[in-house]
Amino acid sequence: MFSFCFKWLAESPMTAGKFHRANKTTPSVFSNLRNGSENGKENAKSCGVWSFFSSPQLENPYEKSSSTLVAAAEFHVKFSPDNLRINHYYDLKYFSIGYASGLIYLYGNRGQARPVICNPITGRYAILPDRYTYRKAYSFFGFDPIDKQYKVLSMVYPSGPGDSKILTFGAGDMMTWRKINCLLRHDVKSEGVCINGVLYYLGDTSDWGHVNDSHDVTSDYVIVCFDVRSETFTFIDVERFCRLINYKGKLAVIYWEDDVDIYELYYEEGIDVDKYMEDNVDADAINELRLWILEDVEKQEWSKYAYTWSDDKFFRRLVSIGGVTASGEIVFSMRKYTPTQPFYVFYINPERNTLQRVEIQGFGEGFKKTCSVCTFVNHVEDLNANDLEQLQSVHPPLESD
Repeated sequence: MFSFCFKWLAESPMTAGKFHRANKTTPSVFSNLRNGSENGKENAKSCGVWSFFSSPQLENPYEKSSSTLVAAAEFHVKFSPDNLRINHYYDLKYFSIGYASGLIYLYGNRGQARPVICNPITGRYAILPDRYTYRKAYSFFGFDPIDKQYKVLSMVYPSGPGDSKILTFGAGDMMTWRKINCLLRHDVKSEGVCINGVLYYLGDTSDWGHVNDSHDVTSDYVIVCFDVRSETFTFIDVERFCRLINYKGKLAVIYWEDDVDIYELYYEEGIDVDKYMEDNVDADAINELRLWILEDVEKQEWSKYAYTWSDDKFFRRLVSIGGVTASGEIVFSMRKYTPTQPFYVFYINPERNTLQRVEIQGFGEGFKKTCSVCTFVNHVEDLNANDLEQLQSVHPPLESD
């Protein structure tokens, strides 16, 4: 099942002395809808409201004859716990979203918000203890399948004071942030993906060579590997900027030959990312996707593949990665939902070197503005893990806009 999280677009905070507009989308079977701004001011009534939808994943979509298939979206809940402002930004220091074993983690607008864990189907949620950090921080959501525990990892801003910390969700009155040490200084370059109890994200060590001399790092980019159960770090060298996915239970990375780091564009160069994406769609007629699958963690051995195809509806700069299905299709979802245009999800089958588009219908007429969308694949509710006592809050119905 797909999960979609919808959020209307809003203005982003000041960053590095520049004002940016942030309209980023994240991969998820749920949709996140963010409300817009009026004359530079956010609509207080709807700011921070997310809408959760789901849609069934199609099995064997390539057996159908139509070039575009259709699937229906099911609405679950509008979500705005205790009026917390959970806004969606490109800057990873200001916004985090993660999915693990049926639950979603959200942390946005951190000057006025607290991290939240929620069930996107029922709307039940828990607000986590506040986490004060200097110049914000990066956070990730993971799940330990052995002890059936969810944990939140908060990595300190690399050039500031303070400590990285970890929180175990479900520890009752003992649910507090605990100090954790990561000896490799790095900038965070991606959201996280949790695979079999290990949380992975992309890091950049290029600015920290003078403090990382004692570590055997052979490239600027590294994949940070955090074992959720033992709470220990290891690192995997990787040659370039890439995006991390769970490919049939193995860590894999994908990238385009002309891929760009949108976080670098946003934060360091002050570029309007949405305008950049839209201005560069003409080059997308031919798509060349590189897929590396980590076959041996200890030896850091990868299987490497390249795939090329063309499609007049697929513009890679306008989509985000939703994940990978159990049968191995890589799923991309459109970054935005526009009420007057179709919304597509794309299945890429590396083995067949084919692409199938699926139009998702049924988001309703209530969305009159463009929304950012976060999409997650393979959503399954694990009642043994996520129906926890800590999810006591039942979200009240919200008035329609």
